Amino acid sequence: METLALLGAALGFATLSGINLYLTVFATGLAIHNHWITLSSQFQGLAVLGEPAVIAIAGGLFLIEFFADKIPGVDSAWDVVHTAIRPIGGAFLALRVLGTTDPVYEVIIVLLAGGVALTAHSAKAGTRLLVNGSPEPFSNIALSTVEDIGVLGGLALIYTHPAIAFVVFSCVIAALLYLLPIILRVARTKAWLIWKKLSAAAGGQPAELRADLPSDAAVQLASLNESGARLVWAAACLTGPSKILPAHLRGHLVVLEGEPNRVYFVGRRGWKRTARRLDVTGYDVSCERNFLSEDLVLYAVDKRPKFTFVFDRTRAALVRLLAQSLKLRLGDRAIAPAAEGPREVALQG
Repeated sequence: METLALLGAALGFATLSGINLYLTVFATGLAIHNHWITLSSQFQGLAVLGEPAVIAIAGGLFLIEFFADKIPGVDSAWDVVHTAIRPIGGAFLALRVLGTTDPVYEVIIVLLAGGVALTAHSAKAGTRLLVNGSPEPFSNIALSTVEDIGVLGGLALIYTHPAIAFVVFSCVIAALLYLLPIILRVARTKAWLIWKKLSAAAGGQPAELRADLPSDAAVQLASLNESGARLVWAAACLTGPSKILPAHLRGHLVVLEGEPNRVYFVGRRGWKRTARRLDVTGYDVSCERNFLSEDLVLYAVDKRPKFTFVFDRTRAALVRLLAQSLKLRLGDRAIAPAAEGPREVALQG
């Protein structure tokens, strides 16, 4: 049980440090200094946190973070600066808890605890980037407050029931490892849209329909274009939420000559390439302006899936031009249920 308690405390401190290192050190040091908690023999390595100098520095840095963490944009910049600081701090605290003197075990502890802290930090930073896609500040304030309360609650669990803390924080890290790829994928899209918005020239990019594809996308399209129809236009974009197309997939929206009721999407994520033919018989087209993006939306009045294609704000004129082109292609067709569902060809790169 003592070993489980030590592991629970080490894992807990590493996780909480990845979320808010300064609050973790400040709250622990304050509790030790004021004798709100009594360190048992196995946790004597944490006694250094009760030193007045440590408490003062950690408190000052936490005060800065308390306000920086609640300002959109500033919180993400703060997270970037702390990408190395939080994992190092988490590894140090875990090492103080376990108190080993064997260099081999110390290196292993530092690597594992640093990895845990980096996982928690990455999840926090990615979530903050998603929230910063909204222009209002209240979600940042609410999320920061929840994080601070969560850190204090986690510390209380470590102090009172370190063995239970091991189970709880193990589940938390397992959940973060599962969700982290999704969070980072969405955060990468948001970061790209934010960058394009900030770096955009006044007036945006000129609108022009282009009938060309990169070579790898052309190969993907050929797998579905059995008739060899001529390319009318292709537009680089990202996929939005849909029941059919994976979201946040980078690729090209394509239309072919002689197929007014079909659009194609060819894209890739990592090594996996995907090509899909979408029957849009009876669909309508709209342009939707969001805070960070211009979306081209294909929708039907019935319950068939909606398709959203995301463009950055500099390409608003192009999105309108694409919508006009699609409306002309679909406008003279009677509304009818799609006879053919989407077809997917997965190509391994």
